[in-house]
Amino acid sequence: MTAAKVPAPARADDGVLATLRGASPAVRALLAGVLLNRLGRFLQVYLVLFLTARGFSAPEAGLALGAYGAGTVAGVLVGGVLADRLGARLCTLVSMLGAAALIPAIQYLHDIRAVLAVVLGVGIITQVFRPAASALLGELTPRHRRVMIFSIYQMAFSIGNALAPLIGAALVAISYDVLFWTEALACVGFAVVAAIALPRRPIAAPAEPGAAPARPAAGYRAVLADRRYVLFLAAAFVNLAVYLQSVAVLPLAMRDAGLPTAWYGAMFALNGLVVIAGQLPVTRIVQHRPAASVVTLGFALLAAGHALYWLLPTALPVALPVAAVFVLGTLTWSIAEIVGGPTVAAWPSLAAPSGLQGRYQGAFQAAFGLGAAIGPLAGVALWDRLGPATWLFTAGLSLVALIVARAAMRTRHSLTQENVS
Repeated sequence: MTAAKVPAPARADDGVLATLRGASPAVRALLAGVLLNRLGRFLQVYLVLFLTARGFSAPEAGLALGAYGAGTVAGVLVGGVLADRLGARLCTLVSMLGAAALIPAIQYLHDIRAVLAVVLGVGIITQVFRPAASALLGELTPRHRRVMIFSIYQMAFSIGNALAPLIGAALVAISYDVLFWTEALACVGFAVVAAIALPRRPIAAPAEPGAAPARPAAGYRAVLADRRYVLFLAAAFVNLAVYLQSVAVLPLAMRDAGLPTAWYGAMFALNGLVVIAGQLPVTRIVQHRPAASVVTLGFALLAAGHALYWLLPTALPVALPVAAVFVLGTLTWSIAEIVGGPTVAAWPSLAAPSGLQGRYQGAFQAAFGLGAAIGPLAGVALWDRLGPATWLFTAGLSLVALIVARAAMRTRHSLTQENVS
């Protein structure tokens, strides 16, 4: 006779502080190391300015930035395989020490072919640690706390992404040499954290009851064989491509509406304020809701934000100031980010079988990387052809992604709960 399932324990202890207190020392060290690393990430932001200041042409600088982006996609795929074989400690050491060696070399290169090769290498090596880091967070965190821990992980990225350009600007005022060497030192600092605090061997997560153990030699074939997860990856790709119209189409739309550049900066500030102030409190509310429902709401709000950009100037009986239209739309998709983002980020760790955490994470991050590469290019091309109707098109894409994500995640929503028997 099968034992009755014991009700899940109360979740009153799943707030931010309780989650951090209950996290293992390795998880806390990883979060601190990632924050340090993100605070010292300057290359992508300042690469074009550096290369043009050194006499390279704008197209050459753009090509180098593209090489960096291509490297980041390759890096997470490579990192996904290495994560399941080497574990987070070795992957982080390889990633950070390799980056620390390559990044300063860029300032001594004078041939664009050498620049492209090194920048491509930097893009690859800097991302190798990421699938292993995400896998470690999942493996060392109870299932009912994973959405919160990934929300905290995302917050470390958000804080770093907000402050690093400001720190970089102060360093550039001294010299680009100082900028590059500071980034290298930040990488070394993360490597030291990994060497001291992260587990020396890969952690074998326990298999789901009744599930056959995964074979690490399966490569990404096992990931691609999981059709529901592939659907989730497709939805994540579309979602990020739509989200990144905030850096592609939004500045063009605001310019064509006659608003000064300062207003575009204000939209970024609004988004950052919403994320930093609201993400962790909202995560505490949504973390135990069915994952498919949370992601559905997030995707729907993203679609609504884009639809507002198109709808408000054309369909409302009362005219709104044009700036207010952009504020309302931006506020809506910013709320979408804090509602759905942590659950989307946690899902690979919840869906992955034992032994494939790294590859599930690598595939997820590669899908995001492709969305980041393709989304802005496609958005600018659409704006050139469709103008403001682009917002309606991207809103529709987000709704399609919503349907796909719901189909992919609905049958696994119980994975956000502990399996207690």
